[in-house]
Amino acid sequence: MTPAQTAMLEALAPRLGRQAIVTDRDLIAPWEIDWRRRFHGHAPAIVAPADTAEVAAVVAAAAAHRVPLVPQGGNSSMVGGATPPADGSALILSLRRLNTIRTVDAEAGLAVAEAGVILADLHDAALAVDRRFPLTLGAKGNATVGGLVSTNAGGTQVLRFGSMRGLVAGVEAVLADGSIHDGLAALKKDNRGYDLTQLLIGGEGTLGIVTAAALRLVPLPAVRATAWAATHDPEAALKLLRRFQHASDAVESFEILPRESLAAVLAHLPTARAPLAGDHPWHLLIELTGADAPAVLERELAAGLDDGLIADATIAASEAQAQAFWRMRESISDAERALGPASQHDISVPVAIMPRFMIEAAAACEARFPGTHASGFGHLGDGNIHFHVRAAPGTDPARWYAEDVPVVTRFVDDLVVAAGGSIAAEHGIGQMKVAELARLSSPARLTALRAVKAAMDPLGILNPGKLVALAPPAAAQ
Repeated sequence: MTPAQTAMLEALAPRLGRQAIVTDRDLIAPWEIDWRRRFHGHAPAIVAPADTAEVAAVVAAAAAHRVPLVPQGGNSSMVGGATPPADGSALILSLRRLNTIRTVDAEAGLAVAEAGVILADLHDAALAVDRRFPLTLGAKGNATVGGLVSTNAGGTQVLRFGSMRGLVAGVEAVLADGSIHDGLAALKKDNRGYDLTQLLIGGEGTLGIVTAAALRLVPLPAVRATAWAATHDPEAALKLLRRFQHASDAVESFEILPRESLAAVLAHLPTARAPLAGDHPWHLLIELTGADAPAVLERELAAGLDDGLIADATIAASEAQAQAFWRMRESISDAERALGPASQHDISVPVAIMPRFMIEAAAACEARFPGTHASGFGHLGDGNIHFHVRAAPGTDPARWYAEDVPVVTRFVDDLVVAAGGSIAAEHGIGQMKVAELARLSSPARLTALRAVKAAMDPLGILNPGKLVALAPPAAAQ
């Protein structure tokens, strides 16, 4: 621990209490590694404030002593966004104790939840008042509100409700000098200049520490209809999606996955069963809500079968069966992680070209890197593909990640940019994509990003090494 870190923690101890400062290596170690186990950092201590005022005290002390902080919630980042640097220069600022749902207002359709609230608990709180928070993802059991806001998380319902940008009505945050931005009022109109809330959403903790958010709730659907279908190729799937969208404005999810992703899930989940008989190259998970959802779903699937857009389909006969379908979809990341080392890409392209991109990009990668296997799954309705290039069997993982993955990543990212897409669809930049963002972004974008970072965090103490690369903070004298 550096002298500056020691001095900072000694100054904070009377305010926070010793229980809020963790220096036991065994307790810290699990929080120094990212979810994918790609990034291994080192933090001399975890500081765990209990409320917003204590977060402000921590950040003010960090600024005074020039000690960087890495904000962390559920540590479920896919891009190393909550992993401390390996040199021990930063402390982990844990938001997990800020886990209160302050209010749930069914009539206003708003909930105010602190940064450490787990997404699944927010879902339960909304359901208790006959409302729902319409964002879900596979990590809902450990992802927290602060991380969801800070990464502009997406998930499987973006098609209808949008990402976190559309679901956040206001934000409370601690800025880099320790001041508190109280932006929780859910104002319909507010023309006081730059929108600080929107800057903080997707800012990955580099501009301020989100401590609470006002979140939009929606009514519970009268009916939910869920189906699993098989199709020949992504082009046919997109045609089917367009038909559904013309038939109803209540299409919430339209997920596509190749046969190998389903096979990985079936091998990973002992109780899982294939939804359809036979071997199909592509699978779809479709969900509609509303009183007419079952009728629309049945009618459009029947038409799709008649026209050859799908080869088979089954409609969930119960809520339990629908949940079983979704469990398979949400388990893909875990299942594919078990398959071995891969170069993983969270990308987006225009929806109209997503089917062609999924096929052509996979073929291009396999041709360029013999022995690898490439495939993608994701959210067809919003153009988001989780595109993975798996190493050849027998590849040494350490060598793969050190030598091959950077080359594969550049190749895939060049394909994405050529298609007019984004190298970061919903997981953010973190530390995994900092260099690629700098390489592929326009000078105008980089200049603006760096100027905003320098203005809001002039000492560079907030989540260093993430999103935008700036010089490290100068040590306190």
